[in-house]
Amino acid sequence: MERWHIYVSGRVQGVGFRWYATSIAREFGVNGWVRNIPDGRVEIVAEGEPGNLQSFVDKMKSSYLGFNIHNIDIIKEKATGEFKEFRINFF
Repeated sequence: MERWHIYVSGRVQGVGFRWYATSIAREFGVNGWVRNIPDGRVEIVAEGEPGNLQSFVDKMKSSYLGFNIHNIDIIKEKATGEFKEFRINFF
């Protein structure tokens, strides 16, 4: 299992992107959370098998809101196993 800290930039706030990311994460069995951050990006912390994490990111880029994404930065971290689902954080 891996943990990816993901920052998505582009037109990703105010377009339903958090719900979009949540739906895709659940499709691939990825656990963690997503939230808007003040600088206009979306922050995601995701844990899962490496192939599932890559599929999650690839589908975010290629599905219907993917055209809003300008850049995705991924920082790989040590997985903690703390997440049991994928959810939206509202803070």
